[in-house]
This record gives sequence, structure tokens and C-alpha cells, in this order.
Amino acid sequence: MRKTTLILSLVFFSSLGAFAQLENPVSWSYAAKKTSATEATVYIKATIEDNWHLYSQNIKPGGPNKTQFTFPKSKEYTLVGKTIEPKPITKYENVFKMEVGYFQDQVVFQQKIKLNKPSTTVKGSVNFQVCDDKSCLPPTDVAFSIPVK
Repeated sequence: MRKTTLILSLVFFSSLGAFAQLENPVSWSYAAKKTSATEATVYIKATIEDNWHLYSQNIKPGGPNKTQFTFPKSKEYTLVGKTIEPKPITKYENVFKMEVGYFQDQVVFQQKIKLNKPSTTVKGSVNFQVCDDKSCLPPTDVAFSIPVK
């Protein structure tokens, strides 16, 4: 009986640890809008749970992991400029001993593209880190595929 109780306790506490690691305070959504026959803008939206924040793309070295977008080369479209973001909230963070830019609630990033075909699918990934006032989650990669019609 003691062995069974011990085993059940271990399984229960192991499963709690697994659920804690699955915390995901950011959800991503995507859209694209043609601005002309040969240009479009891709919108990448992060919805961030209360008390969490997502870091800007423009973080200096020595701070948290910045948000980074990666777009593999494609014959179907060409990136126009860099991925843009709205003005972040800027705050001094003692942990990093520096000013950092971040977003709360939601943020929409935009990437302009030149179309080499009338319709295509923009593929890429975003690497990001989120923190709350107690802890930070490890950097995460999320792949995306956004149709442009």
C-alpha cells in the first residue's frame, strides 16, 4: 500500500510540474492585406495575458531576449524594410540594470513585402521572451504561415 501511495504521489507531482512548464501567456494571430497589385503588408499580432509583457525588437545587449522575426528567402516575395512595431512602453528594470522596451495586452508588428506573384504564403518564425513581475519564461520560437491573396 505504501508503494502504491508513493508512486501515485510521484505521478501527481510530476504531472503538476509538466503543466507548469506549459504556461503560454502569449497567443499569436496573423493577417495580410494587399496594398497594391505588387505590394502587401503582413500583420503579426501578439495577445499577451494580464501581468505579462513581451519585449521589443530593439533591446540593447545585456538585457532580456528581444523579439526577433525570421523570414526565409523566397522567390515569391521580397521583404521591404524591417519588421516595424509601435512605440513600446519603456521602463528601467533593476534585474537588467537598464531601460527596456516592452508591450502589454497586445501588439501588432508589420512587415511590408513586394509580391513577385499575385498570391503567395509568407512563412517565418518569431523568437520571443515574456516576463511578469516575478519571473521570465525561456525564449520561445513560433512558426507562422500567412496567406496573401
